[in-house]
Amino acid sequence: MLCPGGRETGPALTYNRDTLPFPGNRVARVTLATTSDWNELDPGRHPFVWDDEEEARLHALIRPWVPPVLSGFAGRWECERWCEEQVDAIIRERYGSWAFGWNWDDRYGGHVDGWAGAYTSVTTPDATAARASIALLNWRRSLEWLARRFAELAPPPDASPEDRSWHLERACVRLVTLALDTGSDYWEGAARRLLRWFLTSTGMDRAEAGRVVEAAIGGRFQSWVTPAPTLIDSVGENVAVALTGHLPYQDHRERADLEDFHDRHR
Repeated sequence: MLCPGGRETGPALTYNRDTLPFPGNRVARVTLATTSDWNELDPGRHPFVWDDEEEARLHALIRPWVPPVLSGFAGRWECERWCEEQVDAIIRERYGSWAFGWNWDDRYGGHVDGWAGAYTSVTTPDATAARASIALLNWRRSLEWLARRFAELAPPPDASPEDRSWHLERACVRLVTLALDTGSDYWEGAARRLLRWFLTSTGMDRAEAGRVVEAAIGGRFQSWVTPAPTLIDSVGENVAVALTGHLPYQDHRERADLEDFHDRHR
């Protein structure tokens, strides 16, 4: 088999990356701009209609790109990884920038069930297409949930600087905690991403949001180390002060109802 990477392991494949019209060639690479700006992902900006007809269409697009013979461990999984690249290109070409994280599971700080990497998810054409569509729908649901969560956490439009500082500090603490709760070794990267998404969801420029997050975290988190609650609070406070010039209120008793609401919606 000649896998797309050119490794000889048995009978020749129908598919060869040197001769096929590669879907990936028609889709721009995922960039930091795509992954850090909530406007590129916000479900409210990117309509999505899913029904039986759309599911059948997506499956029909994916199935031809599943190699009839897989490489497996002996072939270093080259065919499976090649197939995942094609499925990724098909999905992003069809649905746009919001779909870029359809195959992110919790190992990468993502929120997707249904796709567990090319090694195990690429099997038969029908099963592979079904797993990809399930993962895509789960990714979409996670974005819709995040959109609601960001709206709940955002400071009210008429908030005073002091109130705005409190809302921003608590939002940051809860989003970092959300990243920790994934159980991923890469929670630190997920935390940075969530904070950038949240800040850009409030209308902040992507570059400014990135600077604020980097200045607040500043190497203080390590993905393999669980941070102390005081450290998480400190990062939230740094973000709040950087954006408002005011320290958040230390006394949360007057906001007990709001705290309880957010605890229930974690």
